[in-house]
Amino acid sequence: MKNTVISLRILYPLWAIVGMYSLLYVQGQLIHLNDPALTAKKIIENDFLFRTGIMGSLITQLIFIIVAWLLGELFKNTDKIAVQWMLILAYISIPITMLNEINQFAVLLNTNNISQMMFFIHLHQYGMTIASLFWGLWLFPLGYLVYKSGFFPKWVGYALYIGGLGYLIAFTIKILFPSLKPILSYTEILTFGEVVWMLWISIAGTKKGWTGV
Repeated sequence: MKNTVISLRILYPLWAIVGMYSLLYVQGQLIHLNDPALTAKKIIENDFLFRTGIMGSLITQLIFIIVAWLLGELFKNTDKIAVQWMLILAYISIPITMLNEINQFAVLLNTNNISQMMFFIHLHQYGMTIASLFWGLWLFPLGYLVYKSGFFPKWVGYALYIGGLGYLIAFTIKILFPSLKPILSYTEILTFGEVVWMLWISIAGTKKGWTGV
């Protein structure tokens, strides 16, 4: 168990840093949905940066494979059925996210055709929306395992439930109620429940047999 926790405390922050670089930094620097011409110009001028974003996304998923497996090992004696559901829901998101990066390569191939370029940018965002369904769902069995195991404060499990709910609300709005997109910033606050969990295990770790409340 000790080695499992040590590995998680190393890989979880690495997963988050690489993911944020790809999803937030690179996309934030280059993609301007309200200005397609500027977006095309920035991608052409920063081709390598854009490609590092693609690479970062793929590496994030590879790290996630290991992180999910390590979590399964950590909680294997807590509830095997919940562990199975956690792994199934986590692993479903991985091929969706990785295959979705094909749209990013298509963006690179269409910078001279702005309408086509924006089509693939939007397609990539919809692909991320589909993946986000499973980013939310896997947090529910994980939250249950955190709550039941006794390795962590029970409120951390509740934080994961809230995080999962945030992802599901955002997914529903994007799919069914796109006119409500301005309120998505509020749902993003809920997803910080996952960040709370990541920070707790990365900084505080766990102790076998601890039954904090």
